Amino acid sequence: MKTIVGLRWWIIALVCLGTIVNYLSRNSLGVMAPQLMPLLHMSTQQYSYVVGAFQIGYTVMQPVCGVIIDLIGLRLGFALFACLWSLTGVFHGFASGWLSLAALRGLMGLSEAVAIPAGMKVVAEWFPDREKSIAVGYFNAGTSLGSLLAPPLVVFLSLRYGWQSAFAATGALGFVWAAAWYLLYRSPADHSRISEVEREKIVSGQAPAAPRRRSVREVLRTRRFWAIAQARFFAEPAWQTFSFWIPLYLATQRHMDLKQIAMFAWLPFLAADLGGLFGGYLSPFLMKHLRVPLIWSRIAGVVLGAFMMLGPAAIGLVASPYQAIALFCVGGFAHQMISALVNTLAADVFDPSEVGTVAGFAGMAAWIGGLGFSLLVGALADSIGYTPLFGALGAFDLIGATLLIILMRGVSPDGRPRPIADGAGTPA
Repeated sequence: MKTIVGLRWWIIALVCLGTIVNYLSRNSLGVMAPQLMPLLHMSTQQYSYVVGAFQIGYTVMQPVCGVIIDLIGLRLGFALFACLWSLTGVFHGFASGWLSLAALRGLMGLSEAVAIPAGMKVVAEWFPDREKSIAVGYFNAGTSLGSLLAPPLVVFLSLRYGWQSAFAATGALGFVWAAAWYLLYRSPADHSRISEVEREKIVSGQAPAAPRRRSVREVLRTRRFWAIAQARFFAEPAWQTFSFWIPLYLATQRHMDLKQIAMFAWLPFLAADLGGLFGGYLSPFLMKHLRVPLIWSRIAGVVLGAFMMLGPAAIGLVASPYQAIALFCVGGFAHQMISALVNTLAADVFDPSEVGTVAGFAGMAAWIGGLGFSLLVGALADSIGYTPLFGALGAFDLIGATLLIILMRGVSPDGRPRPIADGAGTPA
């Protein structure tokens, strides 16, 4: 069979497409929140519970998804979870109140939790170390593209055909992608369309495989796991605030109607796409031109993004809604740069057989942070306003970047895993 040149990039494009579908379905709720809240008689706090139901399901299931795909493989695991999230998304149209909507969102969170662990495992298997941050930048762009497409598409469908149609359409797309994934995906060792030259480039460019598969407990006791997990814990509140609260904020605080929201709410996610790609290319640029070691080239980008997050911290202080949207754009750019590079670290410092597990448990830490902050927004937004809450987001990433530097100091500069007995593998 004829081989495909650069097959690994086609594979990551397929992952990116799946991530777009995943985030398009999950962000449909946030876009329709201003419309659904009066229709389903939801208060701001009840809406935060609906958001929290998704976050709880996602939080609990991320490590489970990571372990499952490490055990049964990416091909079957990713397709199976995509079918489950699609079915749940379609059923959202039958919600009759905030309780039924919360139950459906919880089920969606359980299945959509596979996205990042699966994507990181693909990167770990298919790319040499020096290309991993670029690959993560492209697949991570799917999270922003899905969020970017949601406002115009969902508003169009809901205004033209009713809000139920928006959930049905965005949910059904996952079935199509799941079929394509199952038909087209194979690991590099088994794929019939990969050339020997490309396979050798992947294998020779990666750290040697671990001599044995470590237990979950051993992996979670390493300093480098906690370096990644805490960075994601402090970064995630910003992204979930952007995903679930921007439309409601623009409607209630900036007095925009649904059509205006559709016109402008996608811009922060376009900026986020650019930030993820910038972060992906920044790391190899620093390695090539400034001779920065692999691990510290990732961390340098995280620190830059953390300082840029001071922009959205000031959203509540600007008078114009357009200035607020501009600062949301700065936040989207900065967050996705941080996210791409922190996620890449999992593939840098762990064996490919462990990456799904690591990404799952680190994602659990991230979503605990996001869940806690969303509930805080729901409880306080109506009483103290959004300004101090946005201010807190700027501080979180600076804390995460500082702890990342401290905890990664014991890791080999080139990211090569060390034996469990040394500084990179000792218990935190």
